[in-house]
Amino acid sequence: MAIEVAKIEIKSVADAAGLADCIRGGGMAANEVVAVIGKTEGNGGVNDFTRILADQAFRGVLMKHGTRSEAEIHQIPMVWSGGCDGVITPHATVFARNGQTGTAGKSRLVMGVAMSPKILPEDIGRPAMVEKIAEGVRMAMKDAGITNPADVHYVQTKTPLLTIDTIQDAHRRGHDAFCEVHESMGVSNGTTGLGIAVALGEVARYRAEDICRNLDLYSSVASCSSGVELDCGQIVLFGNKDGAGGRYRIGHSVMKDALDIDGIYDAIRNAGLELPERPRAADLNGKLVNCFIKCEADRTAKLRGRRQIMLDDSDVHHHRHAKGAVGGVAAAAIGDAAVFVSVDAMHQGPQGGGPVIAIVDVGE
Repeated sequence: MAIEVAKIEIKSVADAAGLADCIRGGGMAANEVVAVIGKTEGNGGVNDFTRILADQAFRGVLMKHGTRSEAEIHQIPMVWSGGCDGVITPHATVFARNGQTGTAGKSRLVMGVAMSPKILPEDIGRPAMVEKIAEGVRMAMKDAGITNPADVHYVQTKTPLLTIDTIQDAHRRGHDAFCEVHESMGVSNGTTGLGIAVALGEVARYRAEDICRNLDLYSSVASCSSGVELDCGQIVLFGNKDGAGGRYRIGHSVMKDALDIDGIYDAIRNAGLELPERPRAADLNGKLVNCFIKCEADRTAKLRGRRQIMLDDSDVHHHRHAKGAVGGVAAAAIGDAAVFVSVDAMHQGPQGGGPVIAIVDVGE
């Protein structure tokens, strides 16, 4: 079945009126919604409750306007990334499967979902988690009907991080944790990114000591998030498949650094939209649905030879600097501040840069 996509602005912390309007207007049916990926306005940290508020609001709309049970709606993957630093507008990209069928010769957007095996607290940052995520990615590919890893352009995940309670649980069972609580968000994301790279053949081999250290190993399609609300890897995988139907295609590239606006346009081209050699936002002609970008402060504290101070700033965390900067570049590139930009990008794109994924409307 074909995938329908809509980008919806979130106008207050617990607002999902845009989704209700989309359903009432016939853009998609509530029972057809299969995934949501969004940005919320909180601090992006472990205690960012805006993610929970948005999640409750969007699931509530699906309950009100559809016929699925609460248990069924609870199973819908919703990945919320907190933090709208700079000009980023809170928003959600909603995916629905409808009854349309496609024709051979036209490659269109498909989606697969999977849950990895249970990830124990002592797995985070270690090969056990890499392999469990890789297993989950392969299951998501199968669910999407994709056999060639080259057809995969976006893998969005949500994985567990560490808390004091889970660290103590590991200790009671005779195990230790790879890192402390606050570091575990980045470590969980990075370990997951490496697992995605292994599953898709982007990394042929690795060693335990490479995890979250050898950043030359990375996936070009991974966007990883983590939280306290689950104990396994939730995987949402997107790619293109011949005959899938619908109007949308997906593509990807990488930003080599925080200023690499060309990487954004390369992802849009890879999705199937023709652009001039030196494009501008106006050249997109309303055909871009959204871009999904991962970024990170460069650990060398340099950007194209210039010194950067974000890693030395004790007042504002470097994640917020990086997210705000890349969000501004992306908003300028596409002419829209509602763009998905997320941090903690170890093993997700090159050091100091990150993957860029674009979904475009190629319908006539």
